[in-house]
Amino acid sequence: MARYKIEISRTAEKQLKKLSKDDQKRVVAAMLDLAENPLPKGSRKLTGYEDVYRIRVGHFRILYSCVARALIIIVLKIGHRKDVYR
Repeated sequence: MARYKIEISRTAEKQLKKLSKDDQKRVVAAMLDLAENPLPKGSRKLTGYEDVYRIRVGHFRILYSCVARALIIIVLKIGHRKDVYR
């Protein structure tokens, strides 16, 4: 299987920097795993969007878009589960 390229939006980058160091490490590890498997077990497609998915990392969620034809994953948002969907 081909390896996907990971791109991070400015919003997600800012949100990642606000997390504690331990949480940052767990979230970054989960994002790097997306390069190997863009739809891991537990990922869910968000309703109302064409190709936006989410994965859980503890209390945090990573919202991302998967562009299969270009082999790119775009991380859109990272945040606590109570705030990330707003």
